[in-house]
Amino acid sequence: MDTLLNQPRVMLAVSIVVLWLATRLGAYYEKWARPLKDEEREAFKVVFSATLTLLGLLVGFSFSMAVSRYDQRKNYEEAEANAIGTEYLRVELLPTEAADKAKGLLRSYLDQRIMFYKERREENLAQIDSRISQLQGEMWSVVRSAAAAQPSPVVASVMAGMNDVLNSQGYTQAAWRNRIPAAAWILMAAIAVCCCGLMGYSTHEVREFLLLILPVVLSIAFFLIADIESPRRGVIRVLPQNLISLAQSLPAQ
Repeated sequence: MDTLLNQPRVMLAVSIVVLWLATRLGAYYEKWARPLKDEEREAFKVVFSATLTLLGLLVGFSFSMAVSRYDQRKNYEEAEANAIGTEYLRVELLPTEAADKAKGLLRSYLDQRIMFYKERREENLAQIDSRISQLQGEMWSVVRSAAAAQPSPVVASVMAGMNDVLNSQGYTQAAWRNRIPAAAWILMAAIAVCCCGLMGYSTHEVREFLLLILPVVLSIAFFLIADIESPRRGVIRVLPQNLISLAQSLPAQ
């Protein structure tokens, strides 16, 4: 299931095949096993319409959940860039040697954060996360040493800014892990299969391409939701535009 959720294109292909097979199975059952009687068709239309309505609501709610999570990731990227940029200015309040060291670490940290957003392969993230954790420890060590050597409200503000930098990375990590639950996907897929089966069962000697319409439309909807939901593998991704803009402005400062 995780492979499908992290591979929107694979989900599109699998959804089309599975839903089309469900439609064909329903059509086969209607034609050869138990054809609908005329007096049953009205009741069947009510059931089919209610099931389609329920599926439409589930797809709509899932799309809304995916978009809200996408917006959350964008907001945290912006907050992260603001925190790093503000702290880069604040460290100038430290002694010269500590300020220069902190600025160098912040530049390296910013580069790693940009790589985190751009990286699409999960296997490369471990190295990036390791380097980020190392830089966080070094940055905190610099401001902690400065605070211990010369405690003052000014240095305290620098430590508060560094704390914001570290917290913003944690919020970003939490937002990237916040996905639509797999159980919700399974329930939505089960109802979609039922709808497609009912679609096939309700048809009677119709053209073949009509049986493809509902599976294709539902598959595209699932693809769009999964694509927005997938932080790394989707076509629609959160780009580190604010972090890149900050990285380009730092040398001028």
